Amino acid sequence: MMSYLETLLFGVYPYLAGAVFLLGSLARFDRDQFTWKAHSSQMLNKENMRLASNLFHVGILLLFAGHFIGLLTSPEIFHAFGVSAGAKQILAIVAGSIAGVMCFIGLTMLIKRRLTDPRVRATSSRMDIFILLLLYAQLILGLITIPVSLMHTDGHNMLNLMGWGRNIVTFDPIDAVASISQVGLLFKLHIFLGITVFLVFPFSRLVHIWSAPVTYPMRAYQVVRQR
Repeated sequence: MMSYLETLLFGVYPYLAGAVFLLGSLARFDRDQFTWKAHSSQMLNKENMRLASNLFHVGILLLFAGHFIGLLTSPEIFHAFGVSAGAKQILAIVAGSIAGVMCFIGLTMLIKRRLTDPRVRATSSRMDIFILLLLYAQLILGLITIPVSLMHTDGHNMLNLMGWGRNIVTFDPIDAVASISQVGLLFKLHIFLGITVFLVFPFSRLVHIWSAPVTYPMRAYQVVRQR
């Protein structure tokens, strides 16, 4: 039963979530562009908003980049630079702890503001609150894995997680499930919630990530008025 459940959750569910993530985002952009925005509530209450937002966004971007590189990079590449699996795990723990704490502080402030400020709460949808709490649960699970990882720094757990990530993106779900079955329940829950974030992505305000102004620093100056 557990083998079947693992196959469903970590061999099938990632592809289902990925399809919804891509096709759902495309459908929303095509059919409902009016809702394609971050729904900023800064004008309703600016108190500590900049600090909370910056901590959250910087932290979560660092976490995403770390997970993306860590899960999808072949161990041979790290070995070529003299980084063993154990050393990579220590590096991931240190970097993840710093980024995780930043994100946790910022997200805690944002959730408190979202739930306790009457004006912000009144303009919040159920999905706004749900996605924040989902990210919060995912973040807390990730932080809890840190002390667990510190008790096993041989890199074996890290290699299994990397094996799952690489096998999923190369469409080898059988080997992916074989890898993930070797890690603890806490890590499986963390991965499951991470996949779920991608599943609900198109139905939340997170779609504004697709429109991140990455070219803004390189754009030409705009002449607003002539002297």
